[in-house]
Amino acid sequence: MTDSGATKPNIRQVAAIAGVSHMTVSRVLNDYPHIREATRRRVLDVIEELGYRPNMAARALATHRTQRIGVLVESAIEFGPTSILRAVESAARGAGYAVSSIAAGDGDEISPQEAVDNLTGQGIDALCVVAPRSSSVAALRKTSMSVPVLVVKPDDDPTFLTASIDQQQGTTLAVDHLVSLGHRDILHLAGPLDWLDARARERAFHARAKEWGIRQRPIVVGDWSADFAYDFANGMRELPEYTAVFVANDSMAVGLIHGLHDRGFSVPDDLSVVGFDDIPLAAHVLPPLTTVTQNFRALGSSVVDMLHAAIERREIPKVTRIPTELIARGSSAAARRGADPR
Repeated sequence: MTDSGATKPNIRQVAAIAGVSHMTVSRVLNDYPHIREATRRRVLDVIEELGYRPNMAARALATHRTQRIGVLVESAIEFGPTSILRAVESAARGAGYAVSSIAAGDGDEISPQEAVDNLTGQGIDALCVVAPRSSSVAALRKTSMSVPVLVVKPDDDPTFLTASIDQQQGTTLAVDHLVSLGHRDILHLAGPLDWLDARARERAFHARAKEWGIRQRPIVVGDWSADFAYDFANGMRELPEYTAVFVANDSMAVGLIHGLHDRGFSVPDDLSVVGFDDIPLAAHVLPPLTTVTQNFRALGSSVVDMLHAAIERREIPKVTRIPTELIARGSSAAARRGADPR
């Protein structure tokens, strides 16, 4: 550990102790690909031992890079976009990047071009866009970009790099879980279908339901809010024919359970409920919510890895969609007796 009163270590000291040139140290710091692993490891060990921190201003001048990633996030009040932003910020810090972010949408009048101009004006090396609506991606295509761009969306894109959590797999896990409990009549309470994740979950639900021979019911389209699902459940006059509800996010699932309770229906005895997201409160509602958890940390790492490769003009990692996991809790159980077993 260096003495706090001593002169800060510099790149030439690192080079001398590691037995390499200062150019080699610089190349290690900038992830130059053609460095022997033993040399890279030795330099990194010396950097850690000395507590060396590169002069970011000098590094920016030398590399013409700012070590900064911009993040444009729409609907930042929602759990998914907020979680993605935090995950990207964390992964970026770990990779030596600072992050500049700007929120758009939800009544904000800033246009996509204005948001991009704002971020590029801060000297970013690459841009991550969390634009959950199809209309937002369409608007983004008309925007002038001067840096590599990655859009977090569930399908590939001819214009942008993409990364996502596997919405189809998560939905399949939810449907298969309910089928394993004997449910053959399942309602899907969807999110707004202009949201790409909501559309992906809706399509995956119908595809898997068809494979299982589940009765094809019209979906109910919600707005992601607990209030919508509460009002939907509270409007029921009698127990429906379906025995389970797959809900496109946990907020609506919690509202649905509340509304069913107030109507005198029991979850899971009368209706099983499965959500999507695994929000922090999901394990603490009554009954605790069965849901699909999304690995936002892994998504953030993939986003930063891909953008870093694009910045360095290296081969972009071939990232498969980030897998999900079903968390079974108390809101799902065997289909009630007397239900149609088809």
